[in-house]
Amino acid sequence: MFFLLRTLPGDLASLKLGVDANPEALMQVRQEFGLDQSLVAQYIEWFSDAARGDLGVSMLTGADISQEILNKATVTLPLIGLASVLAILFAVPLGMYSALNFRNRRGIGVSAASQLGIAIPTFWVGVILITIFAVKFQILPSGGFPDEGWSSWANCLESLILPSTTLALGQGAILMRFARSATIDVIQQDFFRTARSTGLSRGQAIRIHGIRNAIVPVISVLGVQIATLIVGAIIVESVFSLPGIGQMLLQDVGIRDYTKVQGTVAATTAAVFFVSFLIDAIIALINPKARTSQ
Repeated sequence: MFFLLRTLPGDLASLKLGVDANPEALMQVRQEFGLDQSLVAQYIEWFSDAARGDLGVSMLTGADISQEILNKATVTLPLIGLASVLAILFAVPLGMYSALNFRNRRGIGVSAASQLGIAIPTFWVGVILITIFAVKFQILPSGGFPDEGWSSWANCLESLILPSTTLALGQGAILMRFARSATIDVIQQDFFRTARSTGLSRGQAIRIHGIRNAIVPVISVLGVQIATLIVGAIIVESVFSLPGIGQMLLQDVGIRDYTKVQGTVAATTAAVFFVSFLIDAIIALINPKARTSQ
């Protein structure tokens, strides 16, 4: 990311001072931010600070980058969290339903709907939801976020309903496919047939013995999809005008605020690693086979 940013056309000093700035002023700004050094030297200096937890300050505004990320995270993290919960709530039941009925029209229909959900672009889903619920019926806001933040939590949740649903539909469609495959695999196992032979119905056997085994692949995929959710948040925050990390990152790339972009990417990467660790811990709790013994 550090080196890719430097390949973009445009110069930070020119953007800050304007195209009519004299060469002496441009050189002074470049020296102030260390842009006159080699790329390797700039990277070593930035990385040594970031490794100590110091992401620096914005090159354009002078604002503390860590604080800016924390402020924007109050929008992005609830958005991703709510989208993940919604995705699981409808993906797991529908995936299991599709698996239990995979030979009839109902199961095939649900499976086809999940494939359609994967294919539809996220921004198009957002526009459709805005058209229906904000423009036509006017029951939800079309975008924005309360200026007072979470002190008005009801308004905040209301503003996140459409964006989180937009994210959840795409991610849930993928999770539904995995839930379907995992459930089909479960109902073909010997322990499931044994449970049925004791007099349990297929639904009862799934609830008692199958859900724990079928949910593990879904949770594993959800951990991998966290990174995808962050990328999706950039699109969704743009469509719904949410002042989150994704919107901030998009703007900072456009204005060539190198240090802020680097800090944001580093923070989001660390968050993905942390969530992956939590997912592994959850799987170990759900599935004893995943635990290692010494």
